[in-house]
Amino acid sequence: MAQNLLSRRKALQLFSGAPLLPLGSVVSASSLLAACGGGDDDTPTTPTTPPVTKNYVSATFTSMAAPTLTTPANMATMYVASQLKVAFDDKSEQVYDLGYQPFFVTGDMVSNGKGDQVLAGGYYDIYNNKIIDKTVAGKERHFFSDSPDGTSLLTVPNAKVDGVKGKPVFAVVQFEYTTWAQDGKTDMYGKLPSPIAVLTLDQDQSTGKLSLVKYHNVDTSKVHGLWITCGASLSPWGTHLSSEEYEPDAFASSNAQLQAFSQNLYGDPDKANPYHYGHMPEVIVNVDGTATIKKHFCMGRISHELVQVMPDQRTALMGDDATNSGYFVFVADKEKDLSSGSLYVAKVGAGFSIDPASGSAAALTWIKLGSATSAEIENLANTLKPADIMTVLKADPSDSSYTKIVANGKVEWIKINPGMDKAAAFLETHRYAAFKGASMGFTKMEGTTVNAKDKIAYSALQNCEKSMVAGDALNVAGNGVSIPKQLKAGAVMALNLRGGQKDTVGAAINSEWMPVDTKALLAGEDISADALGNTGNPDKICNPDNLKFSEKMRTLFIGEDSSQHVNNFMWAYNVDTKQLSRVLSVPAGGESTGLHAVDEINGWTYIMSNFQHAGDWGGIHANVKTQLDPLIKANYKDKFGSAVGYITASPAQMKLSAK
Repeated sequence: MAQNLLSRRKALQLFSGAPLLPLGSVVSASSLLAACGGGDDDTPTTPTTPPVTKNYVSATFTSMAAPTLTTPANMATMYVASQLKVAFDDKSEQVYDLGYQPFFVTGDMVSNGKGDQVLAGGYYDIYNNKIIDKTVAGKERHFFSDSPDGTSLLTVPNAKVDGVKGKPVFAVVQFEYTTWAQDGKTDMYGKLPSPIAVLTLDQDQSTGKLSLVKYHNVDTSKVHGLWITCGASLSPWGTHLSSEEYEPDAFASSNAQLQAFSQNLYGDPDKANPYHYGHMPEVIVNVDGTATIKKHFCMGRISHELVQVMPDQRTALMGDDATNSGYFVFVADKEKDLSSGSLYVAKVGAGFSIDPASGSAAALTWIKLGSATSAEIENLANTLKPADIMTVLKADPSDSSYTKIVANGKVEWIKINPGMDKAAAFLETHRYAAFKGASMGFTKMEGTTVNAKDKIAYSALQNCEKSMVAGDALNVAGNGVSIPKQLKAGAVMALNLRGGQKDTVGAAINSEWMPVDTKALLAGEDISADALGNTGNPDKICNPDNLKFSEKMRTLFIGEDSSQHVNNFMWAYNVDTKQLSRVLSVPAGGESTGLHAVDEINGWTYIMSNFQHAGDWGGIHANVKTQLDPLIKANYKDKFGSAVGYITASPAQMKLSAK
C-alpha cells in the first residue's frame, strides 16, 4: 500500500522533468495539487491509482498581437499576452499564460544582504566610490543606469546565502550605460564605467518563483573598470561572459567620450588607456553571492557584443557590433579556460545572401591572426603606445609600404611596425584583420548562440547597410560581403559547424565547432511607415540583437534593438516547425535586452528579459509620443529606470496524472 502513496513533494517532482516556467504568485502549490487530492503539507495521500509518468515531447509559443493605441497602457510597459503550450507523449497538453515579473527597476533601493540597502544599477569609480550626478543643483544623486543588458541565470555548487529559504539561484546582470543625466540634457552614453551586479535569488521549490534576497556590486577595479558592457552569455562551466563593445580608437586625435569615462572612473580625464577596453570580461560567482572578475585580453580587441562558447568548452564565436565587422572565432588551448588560445577571422566566399528564400550559403574560410595568452597581451596594453604598433593615415600617402583598409567605418592607410604583428592582432584587431584580407564587411553583428544538437550557430545582423551594400564607400569589393541594396530591418544568419578545418595557410584548426558557411535564416522587412509609425513590418523580426537558443524547446529566442518598430519585441522561432511567435513587447522607445533561456534549474525553466531606455523617442514615435510619454514616466521613474526580470507563467490548467 505504501508504494501507492503520493506525497505533495513527489507530485511536484514528477512533473519537474517537463520544461515549466516559474509560476506567478497567483497560483499556489496547493491549488496545483488540488486536482489530484494533494494537500499543503507532506502528509501522504492515497490516490485512486498509482502515478503515471508522462514525458515531454515539445513546446510551442502562441503569438500575441502587437500592442496598439487602443490600449496605450500596454505600449508603455513590459507587456506579455502570449502562451506556452507543452505537449506530452500521452497526447495531453499543458497551457501556460505568460507574464512578466521584475526583480527591480533600476534606481530602486534593494538589500545588499548585510542589513543595508544599495542602489540597483548604481555606478562606482575605480575606488568603489559612488559616482554622483550633479547636473541639477540641490538634487545631486547617485548615478544609476537606465540600460541593463546581458543577464546570466546560474547555480553554484554548495551555495549558501543568508535569507534564502528555498534554493539559492544567482543572476549576473550588467548595465551597459545610462542615456541621460538627470537634467535631461547631458548625454551620458559611454561616459560612465559599466557596473555588473550579482543577484542572489530565492527559488521557491513548490512554485519555481524567484525572489531577490541580495544585490552585490562586483568590484571591477582590478580589470581597469568596464567599458559599455552589452550582450552576455553563460559559459558551459557556469560563469558569466560579458562584453565591451565599440572599443575606443587608440589613434583618435581626441576622444571626448573616453576622456569623460576616464574622469568618472579615475578622476583624471587622461588616465584611461584605450587598450584596456574592447575585451571579454568573465564573472565568477562565489558560494556566498559575491563574485570576482577577470578580463581576457587574448580574444581580440573588437566590438564585443556577445560570446557563445561551444559545447567543446573551448571554441567561442563572437559577435562584433561595428560597421566593417567580421566573424571572429577564438579557440582556447584548454577547456574551461579562455586565458590563452588562437584567434581567427573569416573570409566569406561566393554566394552570400541575406534572403532566406534564396537558400544560398557562402563558404567561410579562416585566417589565423595569432596565438597569445591574456597576460602577455595585457602587458603589451600596459606598455605600448599606438604609434609603437603601427602608423595610421587618413589620406592616401602614395607610398606602397602602406596598405589601404576599411575598418571601424573608416577608410585608412596603415603600416605595421616590424615585430608588432602580435600586438596589432590583439590590440588593433579590426585594423589587423582588414590588413590580412579578412571579410570585414558586416554591419552591426550582434548576438550569437548555438543549436548544439544540429551543430548550427546563429548570428544576428541588426542592420544590413553601409559596408554590406555594393557600391557604398565602406564596401570592400571582392571581400564576399555584398548585397544589392540595404535592409535596415536586418537578418539572422545560420552557420553550420564542423571539425577538421584548416586555416588559409593549411594549418589544422583544433576545433570540432568551426563555422564553415553562413546563410540567411530569418529577415526583417523595411516598409513605408504604417499608421502607428512602424517602418519595419511589425509581424516580422526587425533589427535582431539578443539571441539565445533553447535545446529542449528547439526554440531560437530573438530580442530586438530596433529604431523601426514603435515597440520592440522578443520573439520565439521554432527551428523545426518554422513558427515565429511574438512573445513579449517592451515599452515604446525601449530595447529588448538581457535575453537568456535556461532549460532547467532545479526542475524549472526560465526566460530572462530586461529592457533599456524606455521612451527614448525617435521619428517613428511621432504618433504615439504624446499619449505614451506620461505613462512611461509614471511607470519608470521619469524614464530613468528600467526593469530587470523574467517571464513568468501561470497554468490555465494543471494536472498531475495518477492512477
